[in-house]
Amino acid sequence: MGLADASGPRDTQALLSATQAMDLRRRDYHMERPLLNQEHLEELGRWGSAPRTHQWRTWLQCSRARAYALLLQHLPVLVWLPRYPVRDWLLGDLLSGLSVAIMQLPQGLAYALLAGLPPVFGLYSSFYPVFIYFLFGTSRHISVGTFAVMSVMVGSVTESLAPQALNDSMINETARDAARVQVASTLSVLVGLFQVGLGLIHFGFVVTYLSEPLVRGYTTAAAVQVFVSQLKYVFGLHLSSHSGPLSLIYTVLEVCWKLPQSKVGTVVTAAVAGVVLVVVKLLNDKLQQQLPMPIPGELLTLIGATGISYGMGLKHRFEELVALGLSNLIGGIFQCFPVSCSMSRSLVQESTGGNSQVAGAISSLFILLIIVKLGELFHDLPKAVLAAIIIVNLKGMLRQLSDMRSLWKANRADLLIWLVTFTATILLNLDLGLVVAVIFSLLLVVVRTQMPHYSVLGQVPDTDIYRDVAEYSEAKEVRGVKVFRSSATVYFANAEFYSDALKQRCGVDVDFLISQKKKLLKKQEQLKLKQLQKEEKLRKQAASPKGASVSINVNTSLEDMRSNNVEDCKMMVSSGDKMEDATANGQEDSKAPDGSTLKALGLPQPDFHSLILDLGALSFVDTVCLKSLKNIFHDFREIEVEVYMAACHSPVVSQLEAGHFFDASITKKHLFASVHDAVTFALQHPRPVPDSPVSVTRL
Repeated sequence: MGLADASGPRDTQALLSATQAMDLRRRDYHMERPLLNQEHLEELGRWGSAPRTHQWRTWLQCSRARAYALLLQHLPVLVWLPRYPVRDWLLGDLLSGLSVAIMQLPQGLAYALLAGLPPVFGLYSSFYPVFIYFLFGTSRHISVGTFAVMSVMVGSVTESLAPQALNDSMINETARDAARVQVASTLSVLVGLFQVGLGLIHFGFVVTYLSEPLVRGYTTAAAVQVFVSQLKYVFGLHLSSHSGPLSLIYTVLEVCWKLPQSKVGTVVTAAVAGVVLVVVKLLNDKLQQQLPMPIPGELLTLIGATGISYGMGLKHRFEELVALGLSNLIGGIFQCFPVSCSMSRSLVQESTGGNSQVAGAISSLFILLIIVKLGELFHDLPKAVLAAIIIVNLKGMLRQLSDMRSLWKANRADLLIWLVTFTATILLNLDLGLVVAVIFSLLLVVVRTQMPHYSVLGQVPDTDIYRDVAEYSEAKEVRGVKVFRSSATVYFANAEFYSDALKQRCGVDVDFLISQKKKLLKKQEQLKLKQLQKEEKLRKQAASPKGASVSINVNTSLEDMRSNNVEDCKMMVSSGDKMEDATANGQEDSKAPDGSTLKALGLPQPDFHSLILDLGALSFVDTVCLKSLKNIFHDFREIEVEVYMAACHSPVVSQLEAGHFFDASITKKHLFASVHDAVTFALQHPRPVPDSPVSVTRL
């Protein structure tokens, strides 16, 4: 497609001089293939609506094969375990499982503190759910277990339903811990039930509404929440229980107020553990290529701290929804708190050679061994060490604060989502903060679709490509044709903005022209009526005998005139009907009375005779969109401009048909396969589509 008689090879046309380019634009504009409107395209391509599949019918089928398929679908271990390549994968899974277990052990103990539970219950939550996921999970690299954000959310529930005891006696602490364990276990069962139910109805798609800036802002704010929650263990303080909005602010203020009460031994323990952990992590990063597996700094720190505390008596001195749902459901029965997938452990599991879910099973068995043989020793573990482990592990999430700088340069709308999510989560806590973030993110999507990029398109020389004339200096508007495009779909939230932007970009005050045209036509009608009344009065005067008293009703009605002068009135009505039809149809001078055109009325005429709507961005249409498009056809035909549409996708065409958009006035002859087809047709036929009426009623 392109301009006729184009000189030179295609690959050198971009190098044409300015003079040659101007010559090319002056040549005849035509297509090197037949023009394709929607009717021709459907006939040529034998278009037909896609057959609908009723998937629900297969759900109701019952057979042995279907029952076996459902079993394999919900118990994947029966599928992959018989095919497990022992020689190729077992060694890698064994090393990976041990690596994850070494990492899981200290994290499980530490994250139990975040949940407000005794550390040993973190080990329980590191065994039962992991083994259940081995049976029901489908991902070969996910590491299920305790997770910081999830643990903080559990802690907000346990601390609100089973608050801190009024005094520090052992009996009160024991009763408090028992109550919190019951709350956490019940919560785990409920979470599991919800996850299983949502998984069975395939509700996992909801995560698509959580954009990356939202997730990163949320996890960064959660890291701040976790950091603040561990300050009481680092400084050895006893703080009041705060929950609800602004609880983080209250906690920080109370920590600052009670800093003079800090225990020196606790602060030193936390500081030493933190320094050791940071040094080990730096060594792991530096020697990553040489080491077969990371140095277990957290585990070594735990072993050392537990041994010192026990020996010296320091304690007395200072996606996958179904699988995860079953993990939480069954884990809750064994006094576990809710778990999730851990990004850091999943990365370790994959990087250390993990090939299948067997790695998770091995790590869970290793945790079971620790629970059975060494679990009692962890009662003497200083909480300051666990707090140090938690804080050091927040390094990755706290680094996400640098997202603000990168998003400022890349996308400020995403930066706004990040900031709102972070601020709402800090001020309102994790649950309400997430709700606010999701609502704000969805509202921002609506707002952005309300303000898309509108453009008038011009043709790039010697091509069938049309681009925004404001962005491409060589793209020139085709004389007599306006091509308009929106970068977003048109629906109820932006349909009015679309119409307003279209009229503004066309450079014509459409509403003013229509209003003035109606006023002038009404004035013409009134003048004709007065002239007809005057002629009727003179006729009656001439017909009356001399000397006779004649009474003439000045307010002669149109019905009286019809009875007295049928021929004259028929002529008048016929003339009026033709004028109204011409106004509604937008016909040219050849079909309308001369007095009804813009030129005859003395109104300015648009400098284009055809308007083309590039609808390639439309993904769906609603009733407001249909009404808006109908009104665009009506308004521009009122000012003697014919309207065409181009580049509609097949689903959109089907929705236009279902909405009864096409009728006698707007047919598929007004819809073209591409903008180039529509422009070519408009130039070849600078009048309404032949042999089709164009009367449209404005909605």
